[in-house]
Amino acid sequence: MPQFRLSEAARLLGVSDDTVRRWVRAGQLAATDDAAGRKVVDGAQLAGFARAQASEPDDPSAVGRSARNRFVGLVTEVVADKVMAQVELQCGAHRVVSLMSTEAVRELGLRPGVLAVAVVKATTVVVETPEGSR
Repeated sequence: MPQFRLSEAARLLGVSDDTVRRWVRAGQLAATDDAAGRKVVDGAQLAGFARAQASEPDDPSAVGRSARNRFVGLVTEVVADKVMAQVELQCGAHRVVSLMSTEAVRELGLRPGVLAVAVVKATTVVVETPEGSR
């Protein structure tokens, strides 16, 4: 089972090392000592903790959809020509880029600072693992 040092866990959770150490001291996140005496967190437990800690902004569209992958965020950049546009959103720690018509950008009023929801419906999602993580 993979284990992560507290500093690695912090990077994966998007918080400081001190925050992870506080969670461990408070008993919110279990840590053990590895063979070298360093504090580590079990990978499966870290995944469950990450899911429980994730807070997603409310989807302002209030529309029912079959797509489950919705990313609420702010438009950070719009690059448009006469026909097509590239729209960038910052959704929490994730950057989402969409290509759409310039007409759609105008109709939706997309510009930096606008709240938007990126909805992803994909039949193919590529998952990779770093070397040595298995």
